[in-house]
Amino acid sequence: MKTFKILGALILLISMASFVGKTSAEKGYDIGDTATDFTLKNIDGKMVSLSDYSDAKGFLVIFTCNTCPYAVAYEDRIIELDAKYKSKGVPVIAINPNNPSAKPGDSFDKMKVRAKEKGFTFPYLLDEGQKVYPQFGATRTPHVYLLEKTAGGNVVKYIGAIDDNYQDATQVDEKYVEDAVDAMLAGKEIKVTSTRAIGCTIKV
Repeated sequence: MKTFKILGALILLISMASFVGKTSAEKGYDIGDTATDFTLKNIDGKMVSLSDYSDAKGFLVIFTCNTCPYAVAYEDRIIELDAKYKSKGVPVIAINPNNPSAKPGDSFDKMKVRAKEKGFTFPYLLDEGQKVYPQFGATRTPHVYLLEKTAGGNVVKYIGAIDDNYQDATQVDEKYVEDAVDAMLAGKEIKVTSTRAIGCTIKV
């Protein structure tokens, strides 16, 4: 009888461990994790992977879309981030995580139109099948992940919002992403490594 109780307890512990492991995997990356590379279609029809950027020092992977008012409010600032940091080896890689069936305004064709209207200077990729954003753990548009390219892979250095004022770029007090990239490039400690992403929920 005692043996059965011990076996039952062991089975319960194993089940709990499996459940906890699954939950951890589903929540996405934490600071210090190594991000898995991906291959997604750009608006020009070409497939894009992080490994294509042999000279990069890191990446600003930004989950964004056409239709969310928060994402639209940040478009110019995302363009500015790419202009400021691409030449320093940290390009913007924008990914639309929304399901076009749930949000027709975020279809691939509409992505091409929006990118042309705004003059996007960076890849704008469709997360077809919505397989990449869950790996990162993105929940909002926009949602930023700063990756540092190292010998061991692309390490997550910052997760969260672009800054502290989506409504008015002239009233921003904390430029979270810029501060994080500047510190990373200077080899210094990033003081704020995560913030709460402000935006629309990803549409599945």
